[in-house]
Amino acid sequence: MLKYFFIVFLSVWSYMAVAAPLPITHEFHLSRCMIEYNEPEKSLQITLHIFIDDLEAALAEQGAKELFIATEKEAPDSDKYIERYLNQRFNLNVNQNEATYTYLGKEISEDLSAIWCYLEVNEVNFLQELLVDYNVLMEIYDDQKNIINIVGPNKKEAYFLFIKGNTKDSIKF
Repeated sequence: MLKYFFIVFLSVWSYMAVAAPLPITHEFHLSRCMIEYNEPEKSLQITLHIFIDDLEAALAEQGAKELFIATEKEAPDSDKYIERYLNQRFNLNVNQNEATYTYLGKEISEDLSAIWCYLEVNEVNFLQELLVDYNVLMEIYDDQKNIINIVGPNKKEAYFLFIKGNTKDSIKF
């Protein structure tokens, strides 16, 4: 009898998992950022990896609700909200001058749980010093961690790990 109950339970549970899948969740709060100096193009090329549910929570706190980022129901102005949020939470100084980047767009990650955002800083004729202030999602999660990987001139690399209260660092090339 117990054997049949177990089989029925597994069958019903399997059907429920397929018919009504649970949203993808994660127990850690992490974003990644890659900044690469492209010397021939005289630009900084930036890629950010941010979990969609976390980003939507941050944007909802700013009043941008029901964006449905990276879905068929995505709000037409979601990129505007993402760009505005990044401008508030991600800042660069190049050679001791504030840098302005262009938001190029986004695409969904392979596992469908995050997006890749693409940014670019143009007219960086040389890169001597880079200051990064990256506090994305720090206002939402106390345990948020942001990892930065920088590849500068001559492929010199730097890595930063930012946590709440410590969101700035710099490197000289």
